[in-house]
Amino acid sequence: MKLIIQIPCFNEEDNLPITLADIPRQIDGIDDIEILIIDDGSADRTAEVARAHGVNHIVRHPSNQGLATAFQSGLTACIQLGADIIVNTDADNQYPGQSIPDLVKPILANEADMVIGDRQTHAIEHFSPVKRYLQGFGSGVVRFISGTSVPDAPSGFRAMSRKTALRLHIFTRYTYTLETIIQASNHALKITSVPVQTNPKMRESRLMKSTTGYVMRSASTILQLFLLYQPLRSFSYLSIPFFAVGGFFWLRYLVILITTTPERAANIQSITVGGVLIMIGVLSVLFGLIGKVVAFNRRLQEEILYHLKQNAMLSNVLIEENPGNKREEHLNANPQ
Repeated sequence: MKLIIQIPCFNEEDNLPITLADIPRQIDGIDDIEILIIDDGSADRTAEVARAHGVNHIVRHPSNQGLATAFQSGLTACIQLGADIIVNTDADNQYPGQSIPDLVKPILANEADMVIGDRQTHAIEHFSPVKRYLQGFGSGVVRFISGTSVPDAPSGFRAMSRKTALRLHIFTRYTYTLETIIQASNHALKITSVPVQTNPKMRESRLMKSTTGYVMRSASTILQLFLLYQPLRSFSYLSIPFFAVGGFFWLRYLVILITTTPERAANIQSITVGGVLIMIGVLSVLFGLIGKVVAFNRRLQEEILYHLKQNAMLSNVLIEENPGNKREEHLNANPQ
């Protein structure tokens, strides 16, 4: 059983040695543990530091392409390298390496396909009340969309089986954490969580540069995911106000017609406005049905992609031999 621990990095030469030192080198049920670094266009000595600390593999982006793309690049490399289980963690030492055995245990026991580390955000001291609320609210929305019970959806500390990694393909550019949960749920994969502690903060979050920006980008990402993976539900919810208001105008006209004797052209505005609103509601549902058909087509394409990955027919990773029996993977990844 081969475990590869992947770590997306962007200018992490100071924090990376601490993160690497905390990673266990032996885990019950695992025969081989390897570490893979995704150097996402770092301008510092991240790659050199990784090699100096015995990292097995390095995937290099020629320029910074963002966390979601770095995560996907890591999965592609891990699959090509024959990983049976993949663990993703951050280079800023937020997540404790000693909790990695807890993450992989449910997968080894065939109890889960994806395991997410629950940071128990309500108890993290360096999280502001606003950030705690936003993390909890975002997790609640993801639970609603995906039909799962994941308590900490934004957590990047997670383990997944090879089958799960083959199923995942990231469309959004901002973050992978929410979309991977929804994708795994859509493929009927088993998702569970284990509680983990977090280490003291070593640097400010690069995803949450400001509360307003984080809220706007997260809301946009969640909306995109809802429309992408639940189009019929999305447009059906959107149609409800139009049906409700349009029905109100028609009901108002019917009540007036029954209780009074209006002139022939009286209150015709209620019929017109109500009809237009109900028509918009019908169109919204039709758009949802079209989106559902498109989703079926995307599902077929995902199945084709899954089998291509499974048979090692789809990979743009070039593996080169390095001195010291280390290998470096150069990935010229383009933005999705």
